[in-house]
Formats: sequence, C-alpha cells, structure tokens
Amino acid sequence: MKALIKIGGSLLDDPAARHEIARQIAQVIDLDWQVTVVHGGGKQMTRFLEERGIASNFVRGLRVTTEETIDAVLKVLAGTVNTQLVSALGQAGVKAVGLTGIDSGLARAEQLDPGLGYVGRVVSSDSEILRTLTGAGYVPVVACVAGGANGEIFNVNADSMAAAVASGWYVDRLVFLTDVGGVLGADKSPIPELTINGCNGLIAAGVATGGMQAKLNAATDAVERGVREVRIVKGSDAGILTRVFGNEETGTRIVAGERRT
Repeated sequence: MKALIKIGGSLLDDPAARHEIARQIAQVIDLDWQVTVVHGGGKQMTRFLEERGIASNFVRGLRVTTEETIDAVLKVLAGTVNTQLVSALGQAGVKAVGLTGIDSGLARAEQLDPGLGYVGRVVSSDSEILRTLTGAGYVPVVACVAGGANGEIFNVNADSMAAAVASGWYVDRLVFLTDVGGVLGADKSPIPELTINGCNGLIAAGVATGGMQAKLNAATDAVERGVREVRIVKGSDAGILTRVFGNEETGTRIVAGERRT
C-alpha cells in the first residue's frame, strides 16, 4: 500500500510538532505502508522575506514569485524546511531522502500565469524515483519546487504538488495534514465523507473558499486521476496519522463516488 502525506508549513515551523509528525510517520511505515511526503513552507518563506525587507504579494492565494523570491524558495523550502524535516524523520528511525520536484523529473511544470511570475502548474509527474527509493526502504521528502521544460524553476502550490505526485505514483491514500479538522458544511459542522460531486457543490455554493477550496480542488483532481481516497485532517490532533492509518473515521474522507455497501 502506498501513501502520500502532505504536511503544511505551519506544522513544520514548530520543532515539537515536526518531531511528533515524524514519529507518527515512522509508525505508519511499521504498518507496511510505503510513504512519500510533500511539504509546504509558506510561513517560513514569508518570515525569511520579511527579514530581508521583501514584501510578500499574493494573488488568488498564490505567492507572486519573482527571481528574488524563487531564490528564497530554494533556500527556505528546498533548504531549511526540507532538511529539518529529513533530520526529524531520521531521529525517528526513518531513512528519509530530501528531494524537490526537479529531481529526476518528478514534477514538470509550466508557468501558471505571467502575472504570478515563477509560479508553476504541474503538468506531468515521473514517479520512477519514488518507486526506486520506496522500494529500497527510503522515504522521499519532496519540497514543492518543480522544473520546466526549458530549465525553469517554479514555485508550486503544495496542495497541487501533492495531488500531482500522488496521482503519478498511484497512491492508495493521500492525506492532507492541515490546521482544520476537516471540511465544514454550510452549518459549520464537519462532513465525514464527500464525493467529487459533493466537493464541487460546496465550492459552487461558496461554502468552501480560499485555502479549503484549493484543497478540495487538489483532492478531486487526485481522485479523478486514480487516487483511491483523500483524507483532510487536523495535523496537530493527537496521534492523527496513527488514527488515520488505523482506519479511524476522523476528518473528511474524499472519494470518487458513493461508497458501495
């Protein structure tokens, strides 16, 4: 069984939370899951830029990425954040390997919008490097940076990156570790299970907006491309990964259609 776990940058900014997630990933591996991790780092990026007097500009929730900003993306996401997570996993007994989407063509992208600069949309994913590493007992840890056909380097939304890589690797389960406990309905109550149609309905009704809309778009894209299920859960909840992979009904499950009885 194969799983991709996407970790938000805010969770990784706290050392205690980072090490706790790493410990739980080790437990998931002990359950005979092959695991790949994709991580963000937006909070760390903003802080890095602010310290250098560079303003962060966002359009439709995406960071406008100039040449100066893409250099910071490499230093922070592919550098500090990635290395800290690999180190935490190593301390938990996991043989982790830090990567970006550029490595071995894992994620190829094209420019999403000229007005956003070096922000990319993943158009293909070659998962051979994931098969090689996980088959040998390693855990790939992927920063959300992708390469272009002409040698460009793109900053990619981490949710979209996770969906593209999960689809290309044909995972059984994609887990988004977020700062909320799942998807909320119009009455603000959590929704335990959604289909693609249900996700689209929440977006069309204006119930799911902003970051949650982006996650639902990524989740439905992954399911449409063959991922069996997506889970959206709160990453700071106690033992959350252990519970998800122990098949506890927590957070929101997203599947292609209604569950067969």
